[in-house]
Amino acid sequence: MNLQTTRIAIVGAGLSGLYAAYLLEQQGIKDYVLLEARDTLGGRIASVAASGPLATGTATSAARIDLIDLIDRIDLGPAWFWPGYQPQLGRLVDELNLASFEQHEVGDTVMERSPHEPPARVRGYANSPASMRLTGGMGALTDALHRRLDATRIHTGQAVRRLRSTAQHVELDSQDVTDAQGQTTTWRAEHVLLALPPRLLESSIEFVPALPPALARQWRATATWMAPHAKYIATYDTPFWREQGLSGEARSARGPLGEIHDASMPGGSAALFGFFGVPSHVRQSLPEAGLKAHCRDQLVRLFGSQAATPKAEFIKDWALDPFTATAADLEGTGQHAQAPAATATSGPWAGRLTGIASEWSPQFAGYVAGAVEAAGLGVEGLRPLAA
Repeated sequence: MNLQTTRIAIVGAGLSGLYAAYLLEQQGIKDYVLLEARDTLGGRIASVAASGPLATGTATSAARIDLIDLIDRIDLGPAWFWPGYQPQLGRLVDELNLASFEQHEVGDTVMERSPHEPPARVRGYANSPASMRLTGGMGALTDALHRRLDATRIHTGQAVRRLRSTAQHVELDSQDVTDAQGQTTTWRAEHVLLALPPRLLESSIEFVPALPPALARQWRATATWMAPHAKYIATYDTPFWREQGLSGEARSARGPLGEIHDASMPGGSAALFGFFGVPSHVRQSLPEAGLKAHCRDQLVRLFGSQAATPKAEFIKDWALDPFTATAADLEGTGQHAQAPAATATSGPWAGRLTGIASEWSPQFAGYVAGAVEAAGLGVEGLRPLAA
């Protein structure tokens, strides 16, 4: 068994975990470890090259590949934020010198009001305050935080399986999921920041001794935002729908996509994305190629024949992601949950664990801004420890 010691352990390297580490380093606290089960950082924030995987044997230069990776990306997870009423997130975007732009909403919306009626154009509307996006996708935010952290403190491929409360420490057992042998490392920490959704934590990590029953019930009952959802994205050379006076927005009672938006990246590819309006078990009953074909057919109905030949297509089904969804999430409504208690107030876990994932945000539970708020509150609660 490999034994390591650290002052603070952060479980999960999505936005909340990365931001917590960023805040710790700003306060001069370097003795922490950030454990992530995936082989990539960002959690539910996932921005990928809009062109899809680069073909082998191309003459694309390394500099051009970097440009594609940094700018021409689409979001498989969250894409929008609203600095007008999410000021903490807005300040972080400014602090990290990230470029943002307004979601394109100019033009008419297309409606499919029933499976038996043809699509109809209706007057579109613009959100106020405007929905904002980041140049390079929401992954630009997690990338910027990652670049500012001590890389030696970040460990990917480490799935935390067990937490034990001892007389002096919390011990975390993490399994190396990249190793066929599944080597286990034990980390001793004074405090643990839990940057995973509460339901996922409660179902995938063994707590010894058990969490207080009321707290465990709260965490188990808290739906994980995005866990039941899936997105389809199609990229194109030009946003041809704009030439037709369409915004790229659509609502459909026919499907398979229930809600569609323009996902084009300024300086990059044109794109449309949609949220599937069918539940997880229906999506899983069809092969991915079949799902994509149904989505293309729908885009043709809504936006014309040019939609039939995208440059690239993506489906991200978060219900199939074992580091996001549990069985309890699959048939959920996908609504933002009310924040549960973030800590135990009595017993062996009191003062040793703090939930900092987005679901613990008092104001913006489930949103990107919620991850920033919850992580900030969690680190603020460590001030006696930092002193």
